[in-house]
Amino acid sequence: MCKTKDSVERRNYREVWKVKMRFLVDGKAEKLKHSMVSSSRMKLWLIRAIMTALLWTCVVQLMSIGETWGPRLLKSWPSCLNQSDFSLAIDESLPAKVVLPPKRVYKNNGYLMVSCNGGLNQMRAAICDMVAIARYLNVTLIVPELDKTSFWNDPSEFQDIFDVDHFITSLRDEVRILKELPPRLKRRVELGMFHSLPPISWSNLSYYLHQILPLLQKHKVVHLNKTDARLANNGLPLEIQKLRCRVNFSALRFTPQIEELGRRVVKILRERGSFLVLHLRYEMDMLAFSGCSHGCNSDEVEELTRMRYAYPWWKEKVINSELKRKEGLCPLTPEETALVLSALGINHNVQIYIAAGEIYGGQRRMSSLAAAFPNLVRKETLLKPSDLIFFQNHSSQMAALDYLVSLKSDIFVPTYDGNMAKVVEGHRRFLGFKKTIALNRKLLVDLVDQYITGSLSWDEFSSAVKDTHADRIGNPRERMVIAERPKEEDYFYANPHECLQSLDEPLRLQSSPLIPGH
Repeated sequence: MCKTKDSVERRNYREVWKVKMRFLVDGKAEKLKHSMVSSSRMKLWLIRAIMTALLWTCVVQLMSIGETWGPRLLKSWPSCLNQSDFSLAIDESLPAKVVLPPKRVYKNNGYLMVSCNGGLNQMRAAICDMVAIARYLNVTLIVPELDKTSFWNDPSEFQDIFDVDHFITSLRDEVRILKELPPRLKRRVELGMFHSLPPISWSNLSYYLHQILPLLQKHKVVHLNKTDARLANNGLPLEIQKLRCRVNFSALRFTPQIEELGRRVVKILRERGSFLVLHLRYEMDMLAFSGCSHGCNSDEVEELTRMRYAYPWWKEKVINSELKRKEGLCPLTPEETALVLSALGINHNVQIYIAAGEIYGGQRRMSSLAAAFPNLVRKETLLKPSDLIFFQNHSSQMAALDYLVSLKSDIFVPTYDGNMAKVVEGHRRFLGFKKTIALNRKLLVDLVDQYITGSLSWDEFSSAVKDTHADRIGNPRERMVIAERPKEEDYFYANPHECLQSLDEPLRLQSSPLIPGH
């Protein structure tokens, strides 16, 4: 009986043990199964990741091959995109490749700092001169400092007006340009351990070689604190003249924001037809500086005189306005300008873009011009206030916008031969001798006075004005050289003929839709 009971218990124990073992084995098997599944997924993920990386590497390598094998290979790939779609996709995803000129290697003779003076175009020409001088002396040029203390009181830095990175990189095969001095030299300048001077006006290269270079070698840093008209117009090596042109026409590019706004203004004007840009130099500062007050009332004359005396660097004080006008040294008034444009035969319905600041005397002085040419426009009338909000109180940036529009116009007419008139004229010559009417003010004011007093009929007046300006339209010609009086000779930037179409080639001027018969 006892024996039978023991047998039953042993049998039950074995059954329980078998069940436990089965559960144990099944559990391990399940875990092993899960482990194997996880391992397989991990391997699959790794394979996919490796394959993806390899594929992208191949694509990048193919695209970097360039224009030789790349297009052939990509063209043969089956794709749901057509060729233009694929090109568009590449253009949007990759920045345009910029090919930089190789750096010029030379022994550095020092560092040249420059502080420009004057308005935008006065500073523009000076920057071109300073690059040429730095190249000739084999020195490092620091990005020029712009004038912030002139009448316009513009706080703009170089990089606010010009594309500074383009300026530096595009000239690296000629001269090394830095945004600022290296720290060690910057500390020396802070301690006053440098030499500063205004160079002599209209100097040739021997002056810089024998006077400025020794200062650079001695002090390591030289600061030229006045830069306008410091390099001669003529008598310079051809490579120096061509470098001045390269800086002016290529390296000095305005910022993308200014360039884009300029394109927008030109597009608006072009959609409406042809347009003439009138650089009406009749702002308050111009009249005060020149002492020209023809057509102003007594209160305005007094106001202009006070302004002239308020700026000590405007050297002339007592000025005979009428005598100066008779000599052709005053800008044309808006009233005189209306008569001259009409006498030249300019279409009265054409758009005239006023490239200038606020005209002194306002609507009262502009009424004659507006009556003769009703389609007067300005950047302020073509753009929204929000477009110009960042340009407010930045006269140089406003001038840069006018400069771009002036380059694109069908005709450019400056009423005074200031820096903008000269530099734009030269740039338009470079762009294919685009029509620029250089007004002979001395003759014009005499003709205007004769017409006003009745000494000339309209037909006689108009015929005389046209005859006088028949060959003053920006056509190819040599610069006038007056070696002993460089200030009176033709300005290099108004006619950089060394950089232009050969004078032996036939003149190819575009016809103008604004003047009948042209």
